[in-house]
Amino acid sequence: MRNTARVLAASVLSLATLVAATGWFYTLHAGTWSAGPRVKDALALDELPGKDRVPLLVFLAVWAVASVLLATLARWAGADALTAGLLLGAAVGGWLYLLNGVSIVVVRQISAHAAFHRASFEQAVILPAVLAGIAGATIGRTRSSERDRARTVLAWLVGGVAAFAVLDAVLPFHRRSLEAAFDPTRVHAISTALVVPLAAVLFVAARALARGSRRGWQVAVAMLGLLLVLHVGRRFDEGALVTAAVLVLLVARRADFRAPGDPEARPRILFQALIATVGIVVFGLAALWLNRLMFDQPYTLPLALATTGRAIVGRSDHLNGPIADWFPISVLLLAWGSVALLLVRWTAPWRYRLQHAADERRRASTLVATHGVDTLAPFALRSDKSYFFAEDEGAFLAYRVVGGVAIIAGDPIGPDDACADLLRSFRTFAHERGWRVAILGVGAERLGLYRSLGLRTMYHGDEAVVDTAAFSLDGRPIRKVRQSTHRLRSAGYTTTVLRPSEIDDVLREELESIAAEWRGKQPERGFVMALDALFNLGDDDAVFLVGYDADGRPQGFLHFAIARAGGALSLSSMPRRRDVPNGFVEWLVCASVEWARTVGYRRVSLNFAPFAALFAGTALSPPQRMARSVLVRLKGWFQLDNLLQFNRKFFPEWQARYIAFERVRDLPRVSVAALAAESYLPFQ
Repeated sequence: MRNTARVLAASVLSLATLVAATGWFYTLHAGTWSAGPRVKDALALDELPGKDRVPLLVFLAVWAVASVLLATLARWAGADALTAGLLLGAAVGGWLYLLNGVSIVVVRQISAHAAFHRASFEQAVILPAVLAGIAGATIGRTRSSERDRARTVLAWLVGGVAAFAVLDAVLPFHRRSLEAAFDPTRVHAISTALVVPLAAVLFVAARALARGSRRGWQVAVAMLGLLLVLHVGRRFDEGALVTAAVLVLLVARRADFRAPGDPEARPRILFQALIATVGIVVFGLAALWLNRLMFDQPYTLPLALATTGRAIVGRSDHLNGPIADWFPISVLLLAWGSVALLLVRWTAPWRYRLQHAADERRRASTLVATHGVDTLAPFALRSDKSYFFAEDEGAFLAYRVVGGVAIIAGDPIGPDDACADLLRSFRTFAHERGWRVAILGVGAERLGLYRSLGLRTMYHGDEAVVDTAAFSLDGRPIRKVRQSTHRLRSAGYTTTVLRPSEIDDVLREELESIAAEWRGKQPERGFVMALDALFNLGDDDAVFLVGYDADGRPQGFLHFAIARAGGALSLSSMPRRRDVPNGFVEWLVCASVEWARTVGYRRVSLNFAPFAALFAGTALSPPQRMARSVLVRLKGWFQLDNLLQFNRKFFPEWQARYIAFERVRDLPRVSVAALAAESYLPFQ
C-alpha cells in the first residue's frame, strides 16, 4: 500500500511539474530575453508572429530543472534508471507532442495530420524529451547485470545507430549521387561531412561496449551526444529519435560498463596523437603552399593553419579550383581516420605483459609439486605463462593472452574447494581488462565445476596415458613394437635416463642440436602439453631418456615433465635425428615405461590426439562425419590422426580433454587464439 501510494503521489506531482514547465515560458515575458539561437514553437499558442520562439539557453535551462525534478520523483517512487529514463522521455515527449500538435491545429488552421506530423519533429518536443530521459537515466536507481547480454544488446544498438547515420548521410532521398553525398560544400556541409566519421567512431565504441569497457562507454556517450547535436542542425527526424533513445539506454545502464582501460596506454596514445596532429598540420601546410595561387588572398601561415582546421570538418573556405574539391576531403579523412585509430587503441583490451617474479615461480613450483595430480600440471611451469594466484595463494592457474583471449593452460592447480573461487576471481580480473576466458585441456572430472560457473564445454581430444603396471610387450597386437625394440637392441642401441643436472655441456649441446635439427624451420609448438625449453626445470621436475647408437652417439631422446603428486611422467618432446632406424621412438617409449615402472611412476602420458573420438568413431552423426572430413583434410598441417595412430601402438588408456569457454559466439575467436598459442598460426 505504501509503495502504491508513493507511485500515485509521484505521478500526480510529475504531471503538475510537466504542466508548470510548459507554463513557465508564458509567465516570463519573451521580449526581455537576450538574443541568440531560438527554439521554434516553444510558445505555440501565441499567435503573434515571432512570439512563439524561446532562446535556446533559456529553453534548455527551464527543461533541465524540470527534468531533474521529474527524475527525482521517479527515483522516490522506486524506479530504476532504465525505467525512469525511458518512461520520462516518452511521457515528456508525448505530452509536448500532444500539446504542440493541438496548438498548431488551432493557431495555424491546418489539417490535424499535417499538424501532428510537424509536431513530431519539432525541437520544442524532442529536446525536452531527451533532457528528461537523460535525467531519469542519471538519477534513477542504478542496477548492474553480471551477464553479457545487456552489454551485447547495447553494443548492437550503438552499431545500428552508426549504420543508420551513415545511410542517412550517404543515401538521402533528395540527393542524386553518392559523390554528391560526400561533397562537404553541399547543403548542411559541416553536419553532413561529420556524420560518417562520427559513425566510424561509434563502430569502434560499439566493439568496446561488448567487452564492458568504461572507455568505450564514455566514447559512445560523447559521440551519440554529438550526433544528436548534428541532427538538431539538420532538423530532427527518425534518426534523432533512435539516437536519443540509445543515448538514454547507455546512460541508464552505465553500471554495466566497469572495465577500466589499460593505464599504461595513456602516454603511448598521447604521443601517437601528437605525431598524428603534427603529420596532419605538415600535410595541410605543405599542400596549401604548393597550391597557394588558388587562395582567394595572399598565403600566410595563420591563414593556412585556419584553412587546415576548417578542412577537418569538411569546409573549403578561401580555396578555389581543384584543391577546393580534394583538400577538405583529404584532411577530413586523415583527421578522423587518426581519431578512429587512436580510439581503437584507447578502448582496446589491456596489452598483455608477461611478468615472472622469482617468488611467483617458487610458489607455482611448490603448488605443482603438492597438488599437481593431473599429467598436464607440470606444463604450467613454462616460462611463457603468467600466474594468477588465489587470494590465500593456495591455488593458481597458468595463462597467456592471445588476441584478447586469456587462455588458461589446463585445470587450476590446488585443492578442489579453492578452484571455483579462483576461476571466479580470474574471470573478473580478465573481464576488467577486456579479455575473454577459455580453458584448454580440461579434464573430464572438472566438467561439473566449469558448468556450474556458467561456462560451456566442448570435446577437444584424448590424451594417451600408459599404465606402467599393465603395460607389456607380450602378445600379438603389440608385436610390431616388440620387433622394433628387439631390432634396435640387437643393433647395439642403448638408453640412459638422466636428470638435467647430470647432463654435461657437451651432451647438452648435442641434445639441443638434435632438437633444432628435428624442428627445422618450424616453430616450437605446444602450449598446454609441452615445455618451452629443455632445461628450464630442475631434477625434481624433468627427466631425459636418451637413445644412443652402437658407437655411443646420441640419436634422439624423450623429454618428460614429472607430475610428482600424480606419480606420472608427461611426454614433452621426442626429437631425433632424421636417419634413425624405423621404430626408434617406439623403442624409446617402451624403455621409458619400463624405467617409470622400476622407479615407481604409475602412469606415462604420451601425445595428445586432437578429436581422436571423431577419427576412431564408427557410429558418427552427420555433423560429426562432416567435421571428420574437414579434419582429415587438415591433418597434413596439424598432424591430427598421425598422433592418434602412433599412440594406439601402446594400447593406452584414453583420457578425454575438453575446452571450456564463456559464450558460443566466442568459439571462433577462442579457436584462433588457441592455434596461435600452440604456434600453428604466425602470430602470438
